[in-house]
Amino acid sequence: MTEQNPPPLTVTAPADAGGARLDKWLAEAGIGMSRSRLRALIEEGKVTLNGMPATDPSAKVVAGGTYLVVPPPPLAAEPHAEDIPLDVLFEDKHLIIINKPPGMVVHPAAGQETGTLVNALLHHCGPDLTGIGGVARPGIVHRLDKDTSGVMVAAKTEATHTALTAMFAAHNIERAYLAVTRGSPRPLIGRIETNIARSQTDRKKMAVVKEKHFRADAWSNDPNLVGDDTLHGKIAITNYRVLQTFGRLDATGTQPAAALVECRLETGRTHQIRVHMAHIGAPVLGDQTYGKHRWLKADGKGPAFERATAATKAFERQALHAFILGFEHPITKKALRFEAPPPADMQALIDALKAMPGS
Repeated sequence: MTEQNPPPLTVTAPADAGGARLDKWLAEAGIGMSRSRLRALIEEGKVTLNGMPATDPSAKVVAGGTYLVVPPPPLAAEPHAEDIPLDVLFEDKHLIIINKPPGMVVHPAAGQETGTLVNALLHHCGPDLTGIGGVARPGIVHRLDKDTSGVMVAAKTEATHTALTAMFAAHNIERAYLAVTRGSPRPLIGRIETNIARSQTDRKKMAVVKEKHFRADAWSNDPNLVGDDTLHGKIAITNYRVLQTFGRLDATGTQPAAALVECRLETGRTHQIRVHMAHIGAPVLGDQTYGKHRWLKADGKGPAFERATAATKAFERQALHAFILGFEHPITKKALRFEAPPPADMQALIDALKAMPGS
């Protein structure tokens, strides 16, 4: 039998609620949803005030206003196994290492309930995987964005999941990414250390939090002092080095048109590399969220230049690939390190850029 969509929920703000933070007040209004779930619904436009969208979770509640919350359709209690091919780099009875292709979502969510890595893992690993780490995302201890490719680990037992989660939290994992950037970072080797928070102007994006937004205690390790990470952000550290530059931005040849950059993470914030590269003026090519332009800006002429320009315009995802993952096996204690080359589409982009004059 098909499940019915839950009905919209209506709540009117009393006089003493005026000025309260919207997501916090709704969570305390007895409608049966967590603050984090309500925050997501607000950002998705599923909450209205007197018939008008209310899309800012931090907005002040309007006394006397009528708020309508539209819950999403119910998801299946458990994701279903699907016969989706996986590029398996390593597997034992404790864990599995895969090379995720671009375009694959890691776990089911509203609007993407099938075709995910979790669906594929359930088929590949069998029913023993169900429930590990939570029903909605069994075995998952970290994730890559849908359009980011590369090496991932998933746990096959509860003990492995717990240990890997702790290792990621303690940053005891070697993680390296390859990014093709528009322009080149300066200097060629650097360390980016900022706080990252959800953007205050576009709730679907992350942003570097400017210093004037920090409290004096915002760098404390005590979560009770830092407060809401929406306002203060969380520390994010990316170490990078330019491996190769391509073409030239102008006739002087002093500024590259693009670059191949290795990024190593000390932290794992949402969209961290994409935000940091854009922050230093070298956004990841193809990034439609954080790059002002997806295509190449360069000075040049001739067939090689035209092919490179066409390749960048045709590349419809961020050129980002997780190419190294290394850690100590949490059960056997053996050193594990896996490396995967860029997928065919990203390698074709790199080859086209390499052929440009000035590369």
